[in-house]
Amino acid sequence: MKYSSQAVAKPYFIAAIGLFVGQIVFGLVMGLQYVWGDFLFPEIPFNVARMVHTNLLIVWLLFGFMGAAYYLVPEEAERELHSPLLAKVLFWIFLVAGALTILGYLLVPYARLAELTMNDLLPTMGREFLEQPTITKIGIVIVALGFLYNIGMTILAGRKTVVNLVLLTGLLGLAVFFLFSFYVPDNLVLDKYFWWWVVHLWVEGVWELILGALLAFVLIKITGVDREVIEKWLYIIIAMSLITGLIGTGHHFYWIGTPGYWQWWGSIFSAMEPIPFFMMTVFAFNMVNRRRREHPNKAAMLWALGTAVMSFLGAGVWGFLHTLAPVNYYTHGTQITAAHGHMAFYGAYVMIVLTVISYAMPKLRGEEAANPRAQVVEMWSFWLMTVSMVFITLFLTGAGVLQVWMQRYTDVPQAFMVVQDKIAIFYWLREAAGAVFMTGLILYVISFFVTGEKRESVSAGVPDTA
Repeated sequence: MKYSSQAVAKPYFIAAIGLFVGQIVFGLVMGLQYVWGDFLFPEIPFNVARMVHTNLLIVWLLFGFMGAAYYLVPEEAERELHSPLLAKVLFWIFLVAGALTILGYLLVPYARLAELTMNDLLPTMGREFLEQPTITKIGIVIVALGFLYNIGMTILAGRKTVVNLVLLTGLLGLAVFFLFSFYVPDNLVLDKYFWWWVVHLWVEGVWELILGALLAFVLIKITGVDREVIEKWLYIIIAMSLITGLIGTGHHFYWIGTPGYWQWWGSIFSAMEPIPFFMMTVFAFNMVNRRRREHPNKAAMLWALGTAVMSFLGAGVWGFLHTLAPVNYYTHGTQITAAHGHMAFYGAYVMIVLTVISYAMPKLRGEEAANPRAQVVEMWSFWLMTVSMVFITLFLTGAGVLQVWMQRYTDVPQAFMVVQDKIAIFYWLREAAGAVFMTGLILYVISFFVTGEKRESVSAGVPDTA
């Protein structure tokens, strides 16, 4: 750790991993409820478990992004963070607000929660993924503004690098597009149209800039490849991500009442969305092959390469499978969508946060890398989580293909619940794979507590001149 203020990243990382565990627990609950409908009913109905599962995903990734930024920006800007105190205060505000919101979902009926939080004054609740009470959304905006001020002032006063500026652009976009969660038109078509300005333009737009910047930072540190080479790759990748991601929003506008030209725009640009992810894969492996030093943190390198591969498969390949309008006509809203969503989120965003944590946490403890035994445990966690996510995706894809065939494409479509009973075997297999994923996540947590032969300290380790 070069700068003492980087230490504020640590509580963000710890909170992220804790909330990640909670997200997977509720994922397992939902998986059981798919095949055992009365499981934990009425204490935790399926709709509540789904809200908690998806909201925890969003919140813990935001914690991860903020922690990564607080660690990365001072090092890139070559100066201390503008206000470590502000970072600590915002952490507790965000954590308490997030915890109270989740408890609200679990303990209070949703309609009553809307009343208690005075949703009638500024109605924003009831939209998928944006179920947060209005007061929570306002809190998120306050935290985001304080965070951007802190990061922005640090960058303005220090060295301006491509990595820092791309990261800041992505974070600004994250904050700006979240504001559309406050706009809820009465017209259902308009409502869905602008709803995607948050949901899509986050995960298939500005979050990709954050992903690219974080991956570039880690690769600079662990490979020793010239910064200029990595920055040129980063420029190309983010340009392609923005061009395809922004216009590719059209693939969500096919069947909601928008003009027909979106079927062309959405299909063409969405079909190009795998390109930046493929470029990212080539970029990561190329940088590792050209590395000028052997970094002792092998686990972080594994996570970095895994991020590139899995994001290409999940966001790129599985996204392309059902993005063309004539295909999407049959697959929209089926388990094929769920298959894509699971692998895309894991590959692109879960893995990049775990990559940064894997690289940064030993540094925050004053070591160049975790001890070899801890890294072995961490790499086992990598393979368990990654392979199980591949199987989760394959099982959901199998369920989706049969669902499309029996429920939508055939001349004699069967009822929804009849089809669900016939594909239940895939849900059982998905649940088993989810249990393996949870095992891998537990190993990831355990790896931070594994003791062994001490690595050399940062100050005595490999000179860090990047």
